[in-house]
Amino acid sequence: MSGSGVVVLNTLVILAIVICAVLTVSSKKLLSSVVCLGATGAFVALEFIILQAPDVAIAEAAVGAVLSTALFVIALRKVRAKEEDEE
Repeated sequence: MSGSGVVVLNTLVILAIVICAVLTVSSKKLLSSVVCLGATGAFVALEFIILQAPDVAIAEAAVGAVLSTALFVIALRKVRAKEEDEE
């Protein structure tokens, strides 16, 4: 890929990271925030691939995009189930 193509791709990925981070913070629903947080982690992993750091990208994809998202979703489901039991 040419030098200018890498710069354009890098700029687009960084812009996507910022957009997803803003959506994470500003979302009214918790599940939407968790999904946006997972998307942020996926874009960060993509940025590490662009920067030629595949080992860091794999770690970020595993932890930032998959594991933390799954843990947050499980925690949300348990909290909602406990709230329904109390009512």
